[in-house]
Amino acid sequence: MDGFQAQEDSYLDGAVPIPLESGSGEEELERVIQAVVDNVHWQMSLDRKTTALKQLQGHMWRAAYATGLVKGEVFEDVVPAIRKWREAGMKVYIYSSGSIEAQKLLFGYSTEGDILELFDGHFDTKIGPKVESESYRRIAASIGCATNNILFLTDVPREANAAEEADTHVAVVIRPGNAGLTDDEKSYYSLISSFTELFLPSST
Repeated sequence: MDGFQAQEDSYLDGAVPIPLESGSGEEELERVIQAVVDNVHWQMSLDRKTTALKQLQGHMWRAAYATGLVKGEVFEDVVPAIRKWREAGMKVYIYSSGSIEAQKLLFGYSTEGDILELFDGHFDTKIGPKVESESYRRIAASIGCATNNILFLTDVPREANAAEEADTHVAVVIRPGNAGLTDDEKSYYSLISSFTELFLPSST
């Protein structure tokens, strides 16, 4: 977390300041480090999206993945299914609220190994929020595909609704640990619990 961000935040209620170093002793260094830690905790508690916080998180994720302390969890049905889709001539893209860099770390250091080769491209919220239909139109335009030739998989009904408004096909994925669906959502959306349940037409 840089001092400039802390200065910008100084007017916010509850902001945690980061003092400027006024000495070189070990006690002074520990004081500044603790202030940075407290500031980071404060920013995360508010779910802030500041560039400084995202940069710090990016450094931490890179180190954690590179050392093997963290691996991106990929369900066992995912890789075989995507390989079949690609063999059938389909393209597969990731659209996530996580940054493109975070996506590449997750899939580059996954429980199934480096599977980045399975994806034709990545999108994050720079293209637009996942709960806005215009984001899906932008993605379709970016990859040169009509929205009604795209299938969007999600576990969030609000995202499913936005994609559907853009004339995109949707399936809601039910996985352990996901938020529950209402009865109306269960009856309205196509539901799958494994990628093997999808039978997609060949594009070739």
